[in-house]
This record gives sequence, structure tokens and C-alpha cells, in this order.
Amino acid sequence: MDDGALRFSASSNAPFRLHGPTIPDRPVILSVPHAGRDYPAELLAQARVGPEVLRRLEDRWVDLLIQPLIGRGFTTLVARAPRAMIDLNRHEREVDPAMLRDLPRGVTLHSSAKLRGGLGLVPRRLPGANDLWRGPLAWAEVQRRIDQVHRPYHGELARLMQAARGAHGHAILLDIHSMPPLPPTAPGWRAPGLVLGDRFGRSASSRLMALVADIGQAHDVATAQNHPYAGDYLLDRHGRPGSGLHAIQIEIDRSLYLDATLDRPGPGVERMRGLMTDIVEALALELPREDCALAAE
Repeated sequence: MDDGALRFSASSNAPFRLHGPTIPDRPVILSVPHAGRDYPAELLAQARVGPEVLRRLEDRWVDLLIQPLIGRGFTTLVARAPRAMIDLNRHEREVDPAMLRDLPRGVTLHSSAKLRGGLGLVPRRLPGANDLWRGPLAWAEVQRRIDQVHRPYHGELARLMQAARGAHGHAILLDIHSMPPLPPTAPGWRAPGLVLGDRFGRSASSRLMALVADIGQAHDVATAQNHPYAGDYLLDRHGRPGSGLHAIQIEIDRSLYLDATLDRPGPGVERMRGLMTDIVEALALELPREDCALAAE
């Protein structure tokens, strides 16, 4: 590339993969926004850390857990662009101004606790790694990533949600992430292996949240709701339960499906695949009650 810009042009290099029917034949849509493992050479050249550090930003191999569901024909959107390039679970103006060298006059940026912690639209730092990048980015480069990755991903999710609601009367987005192992919530209690988020009732019917929690418990996986992860921009944007558009984030403990290093697939993959399959199949048959949906708004 003659200007050093990061681009996805050919269809084989699209920033995400869409699996399943483009008009969903069931009301459930799966999203995996932090699964991307395709690191362009230009991105690696901009980094002051090695790729093994950038990979710490990934929801490592969590997309493996939904492969059986892709095989069963569920409509699924899986990111290929890595989170180190752009975080699809952040607002497109959630950018650290210290990372920019030429912010145009009149452009308003958003602040947040995640941004101040180094995890904005373009992640800036990780614990023990300090700054990830060699220097500030051009605003044109950030905008290019938004135009080529962020807006297409969210535009496709919005289209799929509308199509599912039109076909089935409601749509349920399950946004799938992974998390580091959590400490127990109290002495004698198991640490949660699943954390479900619905923005404290704002993005999904409580009936759907209770169903997912019950399935987690039936699989002997301790389950928590909205703590410490309640969901972020993706649920805010796509969850409108009062309009029949439900969105739930699910965080899965990496130690339940990765090896002891939390880097490669481990012996728990099949068990977690079974859990995810049961959750999604149950949601596909569940009808959110209108009173729950309206209360959630």
C-alpha cells in the first residue's frame, strides 16, 4: 500500500464473515466482534509491541464455540479484523485524543471509563504493555477503519435484526465474548463462568435473560448477570426490547475452553459448544413477553 493505510477490499479480505441466511430463518442472530485474528502487516508495523501482546485483546478462539451453530444454519457475523485495529464494541467517537495527531476542528470525541483505561475504539494500552503503538494516528486512518470495518459490521447487524423481526415478529442478538477467569463472588461460592449482560434491563427482555441463566446453571456453570460486565456499545445500539429487538451479551470464562496458558483451544471446547448450542436453540423457540419487553425500556 503506497500510503500505509489499512484496507479490506477483496471479498476474501472482508473485515467480517457472514454465515447463514441473509434473511434469518430463526429470530436469533449471533455476533462475535472480538474474534478477529487477521493482522495486516501495516498494523504490525505500527505497533511497538509484538503480535503476542496484541493478541491479548482478542476474545481468544471464542468463535470455535459457535461452529456447530454455524453448521446448523444460524445467521452469524464473525469479525476478522482484530480488536487491535478497531473495537467494534465501542462508539465510533470513543477515541483517545492523545492517540491522534490531526483531529479536525469541530469533531467531538466521547469519553468513557473504558477509554480512560486504554480500551477505546482503537485500544491504546494494556496492563504491563504501556502504549501499544509507535506514535499517534492520523485522523484519516481512524476514519478509514471506521468506514471499512466498524460501520459495515454494525450496518449488517442492524439489517439482520430488522430482517429477523420482520420475519418472526422479534429478533434476539446474542453477542459473544470471552473473559479472564473471575474471582469468587463470596467465600465458598464458585466464580461465575458466564456473565450475561443486558445493560441492566435496557437491551433485552428479562424473560430471555432468565432463560439463558437457567441453561447455564443446568450445565453446572455458575452464572452472573450484569456484573462485572453489563455490555457496551453493541447492546446500546442494537437492543430495543420495546420494539422487539433484544440484545444480550454473554461472556465466557476462557479457562472453560482454552488450555492452561489461555492461548490455545483446550479440552473444554466440546462442553462449551454444547452449552452454547443449548442456549441458542432455546432462544430460537422462546417468545419474549410484551410486558417484559416494555418494562425493560
